[in-house]
Amino acid sequence: MFHVLDVGPEGNPVVTEGDARATPPPAGTVRWIDLEAQDEPQLQLLQQRFGFHPLTMEDCAHFDQRAKMEEYGDYLFIVSHGIECADEKPADLDIHEVHAFLGAGYLVTVHARPIPSLTAAWKRCSGDPALVRRGSDFIYYLVADGLVDMNFPLLDRLADEIEELEDSVITAAKRSDLQHIFALKRALVQIRKVLSPQRDVFGLLAKRGGTLVSEKTTLYFRDIYDHLVRLTESVETGRDLLGNALDAYLTTISNRTNEIMKRLTIMSAIFLPLTFVTGFFGQNFEHLPFKSDALMYSMLTACVLLPSGMLYWFYKSRWL
Repeated sequence: MFHVLDVGPEGNPVVTEGDARATPPPAGTVRWIDLEAQDEPQLQLLQQRFGFHPLTMEDCAHFDQRAKMEEYGDYLFIVSHGIECADEKPADLDIHEVHAFLGAGYLVTVHARPIPSLTAAWKRCSGDPALVRRGSDFIYYLVADGLVDMNFPLLDRLADEIEELEDSVITAAKRSDLQHIFALKRALVQIRKVLSPQRDVFGLLAKRGGTLVSEKTTLYFRDIYDHLVRLTESVETGRDLLGNALDAYLTTISNRTNEIMKRLTIMSAIFLPLTFVTGFFGQNFEHLPFKSDALMYSMLTACVLLPSGMLYWFYKSRWL
């Protein structure tokens, strides 16, 4: 479905649906065309009316692109992403991909599903035509800023999860903690794969200037670039903390295993002399046990005193 927002010289916003106005805008008009849930006929219509390159149309038909910016003569083709939680678990990520055609006086955005930040930017522009009059590059700034800002709440939740995980590992490490660590590591790897190339894209936009991206708007793209740098640093910090949590988990499990082995060794050491005593005195003697015999009573005394003495020795040696 095509959604078209026009702001002409008179300054009043006009919002329409359908492909009637999915064309290059007339002189003096700034137009934003938003295409959601695109299909092949709609993409062909855009190509015919705007003369977009077939490679860009191919990218729009298959949404699994890396963040990038390509210049095709009189327009820029930009791919950007936004990430949010698809579930209550921060490790379950939902990645939104937006393809944008930025030209002189127009912006065309293509995306497969509704995106909250893009919807918010649309409502903001339709309610304040002065924002649209600042140019199509500024409209794209609003869209991109919303996509980037989606990452901050997600990374805050991931940071809280990592902090709780560290406390759990230090106090009482469980097998489920290991699965949680690797789930969070996979999530951070996905976020890093999205943010790293996107940072490079907006670094280029922050240095541009000319007919498509004005000098004034580059300052705003510089702010997005700064946000992406902060987000990337947060991802790297999270990865380091998860690495520390994994080391702490392995150390805790190793210490727990050593403690168990120490206790088993102590039990074996206690029963070793008892085995010797009972084996030695279990030989065939003339008198049976529990008769009035000094040898039998010495065996019973040894069975009591030896473990007691060994336990006292282990305690004094701080093995217990």
